[in-house]
Amino acid sequence: MNEMLTSSQRHGLKKLVEEYERTLILQALAASQGHQRRAAAALGILPTTLVEKMKRLGLRGANAARRMELASPSSAAEASHLG
Repeated sequence: MNEMLTSSQRHGLKKLVEEYERTLILQALAASQGHQRRAAAALGILPTTLVEKMKRLGLRGANAARRMELASPSSAAEASHLG
């Protein structure tokens, strides 16, 4: 299937998937009040997988905490329905 996509399309798809993944993780963290085990459970992944994804997406420490603060209450409510 990669033969059908141009390099820029593959890059664009990767970026879209990363943004969607980042949004879901931030929503789950907001809904769990920053508790990574609960966020991982809501997402249906292992806590270690969540930590790896957070590192890859640059969602560690203060950066993730700040983004969680910016998450809207409606986003947090949506994340609570992920599991």
